Amino acid sequence: MRIPMRSFLVAGTFLLSVLLYVDRVCISAAKSDVTAELSLSDQQMGWVFAAFSLGYALFQTPSGLLADRLGPRRVLASIVAVWSLFTGLTAAAGSFASMLAVRFLFGAGEAGAFPGMARAMYSWIPMQERGLVQGINFSGSRIGAAVTLPLIAGLIAQIGWRPTFVILMGVGCVWSIVWLVFFRDDPKDAKWLSESEREYILANRQSDSKTDAIDGAAKASLTSTMWRSGSVWALCVQYFASNFIFFFGLTWFFPQLMTRYGLTGMQASLFAALPMVCGAIGNWTAGWWVDRLYARGKWRLSRRLPAAVGFTLAAIGIVGSAYATTPLSSSLWFSLCIFGADMTLSPSWSTCVDIGKSNAGVVSGTMNMAGNIGSFVTSLAFPYLLSWTGSPVPFFYVAAMLNITAIVLWFRIDPATPLLENAA
Repeated sequence: MRIPMRSFLVAGTFLLSVLLYVDRVCISAAKSDVTAELSLSDQQMGWVFAAFSLGYALFQTPSGLLADRLGPRRVLASIVAVWSLFTGLTAAAGSFASMLAVRFLFGAGEAGAFPGMARAMYSWIPMQERGLVQGINFSGSRIGAAVTLPLIAGLIAQIGWRPTFVILMGVGCVWSIVWLVFFRDDPKDAKWLSESEREYILANRQSDSKTDAIDGAAKASLTSTMWRSGSVWALCVQYFASNFIFFFGLTWFFPQLMTRYGLTGMQASLFAALPMVCGAIGNWTAGWWVDRLYARGKWRLSRRLPAAVGFTLAAIGIVGSAYATTPLSSSLWFSLCIFGADMTLSPSWSTCVDIGKSNAGVVSGTMNMAGNIGSFVTSLAFPYLLSWTGSPVPFFYVAAMLNITAIVLWFRIDPATPLLENAA
């Protein structure tokens, strides 16, 4: 059986997703060494984590616009090269201020990755495959984080945190070159694609004929139309809730395991890696479920039901983790939480492509901007709430309430109504 060439495109975006989170979670694994060498407090380290999230959030919508206008080939190749540069420059940071600046710019560089991938998925992936492909892509980020925690912890122990960041810079530059050489923005321009597969993709990808018929003035008003959309607002708030939990797993879950249970870095990395693996499984599960429901003609339900179930599991898991008494039980409860939270990603990004169509980059970028404001808040909320209350429990209850709110919001989201058709 011949493997479809679009599978290699998915493999490329999967590897990009892995790289995103290898680079991103490395700072968490290096926290002890960074704080010791630069004499940083936990609150200051919270600001280092938050600086990334702020840069990442602020540049989501502009990066999405660039992906829509210039195409994901040039945009993804450029931004991977830029963020790889700032990954390497993290090794040069010698103070709190320089670390803040570098991590902010690193976040700004990473901002266009998922919006760019969403725009590529619109052009290349048939509708009936969209859920699973989104699930595969986001599982890469979780696998990247899971592999990174023990691997980077071991690498830092052997060579130090600064050389580790330089090595990661080189890996990103290689991906950027390969993508620029082989990827094309539209299947029509890919000479390495067989004629039969090209015809299949063009026949089964989402049609944009109605959007093309809308006049230039309506297209120019996309941003104002987007912010008047109840679906977009609901997507943004529910993604804030999802990222609020997940970014805790990328940043504070690892160091708080070490502190709470007296673990070594390697021991904590193994317990912290398990939720990331479960997150990958959550992405695959939801992606499969999204496509199965869509194939049965249940377009709206295919987005709403997996997301609602995911947020329910996340709320249960985060409360369970708050009262865990051993590192294993804490890891298992948090694994349920991340499994559920990651079930929300495939329906969220599939809906952005559904309603954004050829403007999927800016719509997904806007949702991801809101989500990463959630990451920014998490980075600061955990250390400050812990300092004010002396307990991590209030943070976990805030996260659970956000998840419950997100369940309600999903039933206000309509994936079957594109934005520009509303504007026409």
